[in-house]
Amino acid sequence: MVVGDFAIELDTVVIGAGPGGYVAAIRAAEMGQKVAIIEREYIGGVCLNVGCVPSKALISAGHHYHDALDSEMFGVSSEKVTLDFAKTQDWKENGVVNKLTSGVKFLLKKHKVEIIEGEAFFVDDKNLRVIHPDSAQTYSFNNAIVATGSRPIEIPGFKFGGRVLDSTGGLALEKVPEKFVIIGGGVIGAELGSAYANLGAEVTIVEGTPQILPTYEKDMVQLVEKDFKNKGIKVITSAMAREAVDNGDSVTVRYEVDGKEETIDADYVMVTVGRRPNTNDMGLEQAGVELTDRGLIKVDKQGRTNVSSIYAIGDIVPGAALAHKASYEAKIAAEAISGKKVAVDYKAMPAVAFTDPELASVGMTIKDAKEAGLEAKAFKFPFSGNGRALSLGKTEGFIRLVTTVEDNVIIGAQIAGVGASDMVSELALAIESGMNAEDIALTIHPHPSLGEIVMDASELALGLPIHI
Repeated sequence: MVVGDFAIELDTVVIGAGPGGYVAAIRAAEMGQKVAIIEREYIGGVCLNVGCVPSKALISAGHHYHDALDSEMFGVSSEKVTLDFAKTQDWKENGVVNKLTSGVKFLLKKHKVEIIEGEAFFVDDKNLRVIHPDSAQTYSFNNAIVATGSRPIEIPGFKFGGRVLDSTGGLALEKVPEKFVIIGGGVIGAELGSAYANLGAEVTIVEGTPQILPTYEKDMVQLVEKDFKNKGIKVITSAMAREAVDNGDSVTVRYEVDGKEETIDADYVMVTVGRRPNTNDMGLEQAGVELTDRGLIKVDKQGRTNVSSIYAIGDIVPGAALAHKASYEAKIAAEAISGKKVAVDYKAMPAVAFTDPELASVGMTIKDAKEAGLEAKAFKFPFSGNGRALSLGKTEGFIRLVTTVEDNVIIGAQIAGVGASDMVSELALAIESGMNAEDIALTIHPHPSLGEIVMDASELALGLPIHI
């Protein structure tokens, strides 16, 4: 039955309930707007359900299993260590993912956000239709925030299905594969490759560029490459993936490197070569919204498209495809609709790879600074000079501060080491606030803690190091 001949009026409507959409909806409600959110699949989006959160759960499980197998350094020996991967997956889904998605639903309800299930399609710049399998309803709106996210790119010769997986399929495996091939050595490929290697898989990563994790500096990546080697992960760079043949009980991957064709057999192959914005087949053109050649939506510094009533945030707009970027843009767009004088500022946008060791970067590299015409210098402090890192048995890594020559203002930082994902927030705040190295150096850090490395690096930048 088709219903909805008469449009239901909405104030602010958000399309997509991922880390951009649900944050936009809640912030808009906090601003006094009457809000509805439309979601076609699952509350929490890719990140909470089949992306960044469950992958970190799997990474954590891999660490626990790996440590149980070998903790001789601490005088801990173990026998007959086993892995119940079904239990691991159950914990990931029910102990982590479902708790978080239920939490998001609770928050939306708490803020009186109406949840509408279905697929949104713009009729024009003030109306849209929400389509269900057996019904449809028209809604009119004053403002819309589009937060539909992205999906994995499918490359020729690697059609998803069976033993050819995207990242969602890679996270949902019922058992740890004996042999696992990953096409693409970016953040997703490197993280899941490391996780499955820790869980006992024989992992091969095929990467098209000369280096895995190409968005991170070489000396940071070298630490991950060293860890990969220790885990038995084979990395093939400057390689072109050609084809995957699903044999039913295995898959044969064909690739080319140095002009020579090679093949490798595995239980599964997972393709993680990037993501594509979800902007097609939703009537954006009918609403008059301008898109780039890559399908991204053009927006101003408040997330507003060329159509004044429609905003866009997250993976569907230019910039890094990061959940925290989407959440940040969400708050700006919601507040802009309320008339607040706000604008995005990406000066301090952290990026993290949850590899072993973790990699984190924020602000400028020394190369970025020089290209921008800034007189800058870089200072590197090793984790081996930190008591807490030593007590954790995790002395691999370093922190690098990038500061201006004239007044030691912190303009960038890179961290490779245990806890990098948490440590980078202090440096993001420092960059955002325009702090200099002295501000950090004079801040009392607890001892012994990994955070002291930030203080030590700042003292090094001032030419007054204590622990090096």
